[in-house]
Amino acid sequence: MKITHALRRTLATLAVSALSVGGLALATAAPAHAVASCTGDVSVYGTLADGRLTYSQIEPNTGDRVKTLIGPDLGFTPKAMATLNFNTVLVTSTAGDLYRVDVQTNNTSLTLAGVSKIWDGGWTFDKMVYDGYGHLYGTVEGQLHQYVVSQPKPTGSAHIGQHVVIDTGFVLKTLAAAGDDRLVASTQDGRLLSYKINGVGDWDRSVLQADGWSAVDSLSSPGGGLYYGRTNGGLYWYHDVDPTDGDGSDIAYHPNDPVDASGWTQTLLSAYGNNCAYVPPAPPTSNQGGTIYRSEVMSRAKDWYGRDVQYSQSASAKDVDGDHSYRTDCSGFVSMAWHLTNSLTTYTLPSVSTQISKSSLRPGDALNYSDQHVVLFAGWKDQDAGTFYYYSLANPTTDMKYSTANVYSGTIDSWPASSYVALRYDKIA
Repeated sequence: MKITHALRRTLATLAVSALSVGGLALATAAPAHAVASCTGDVSVYGTLADGRLTYSQIEPNTGDRVKTLIGPDLGFTPKAMATLNFNTVLVTSTAGDLYRVDVQTNNTSLTLAGVSKIWDGGWTFDKMVYDGYGHLYGTVEGQLHQYVVSQPKPTGSAHIGQHVVIDTGFVLKTLAAAGDDRLVASTQDGRLLSYKINGVGDWDRSVLQADGWSAVDSLSSPGGGLYYGRTNGGLYWYHDVDPTDGDGSDIAYHPNDPVDASGWTQTLLSAYGNNCAYVPPAPPTSNQGGTIYRSEVMSRAKDWYGRDVQYSQSASAKDVDGDHSYRTDCSGFVSMAWHLTNSLTTYTLPSVSTQISKSSLRPGDALNYSDQHVVLFAGWKDQDAGTFYYYSLANPTTDMKYSTANVYSGTIDSWPASSYVALRYDKIA
């Protein structure tokens, strides 16, 4: 839904006045287009300090707020909130009870069909989010908990169960669900983190931004790479070109075009987590020796891995296009993934690439030991700890390999990690 700035100004004035704050900075920059595919406008619920529920609609492609509505008092003091769907919200109380809030309408006024206590005690989470795909997450004392929600309107333990503790160490300032078992969070020291939850004790963590997020006191996401962060009462929007790659260098900021420069005084904010979906763009196909996108590098690597190409320093294999052949050893594999004009060696790969810090590695980069071996970096397992995923064509015993290692310690395919340097192909986009 596209609205004019005049209508936006009118809606903003009415809504912000209703929230008892003043002033609205209108956008000065041209609207950007998010990569998310959304089912209409983004839905964001909230609670005011006096316990009343709020509902806001945001146009996903422009960041324009369409409306804000204020509903009745919930009847208890809210502590944490997670939006299950368009008209169902889970809210905990400071007493540790869990309530289901059923929204009757949020078109022209915010009215409720009911507020039901569905769990008596035990819900002490400081943050709670729903990923839109059946998993409810909560944090308490640094632990991350996970539940399976089996009904759109759960009535208690019959529909919210299979409780597990994922792990400890989740000391976070804000938390949002960004997709299917994907979380995004900020920390007190200003980092923006991305998590992929794989199971109990098994999760991936990447640092999207190393600093700059310390002022954000609330974070929410409707999915699809859209993030909404509140800073000093203003709500700002961001979109991540690829929210699945654990890489924050492609996050677009809109500092001169906030949703609102002020007025977001809710104590809790929660976006409907399945409102938007990430639709991977089809990257342009590269020419041999030309510019190549990271997604294509990884697609080419996965093709050889899926075919389990056999290791040989004297043989060759076709690439995914079937147009070119590359030597079937470790450096031939990386040459193929980068779509080079010929198969280089561990000695000559640096001639088409630039050395970078290991902490800066992104999918499609390489770790090269010029005497012995090279592997293709596929993503972080835990960037803080230095663990990562990689593809390699290692030796005749293992052929194609997908594994994990640490960039700083131990070994990578039996060679010391300290012997490797990080390389970035000069023509990678």
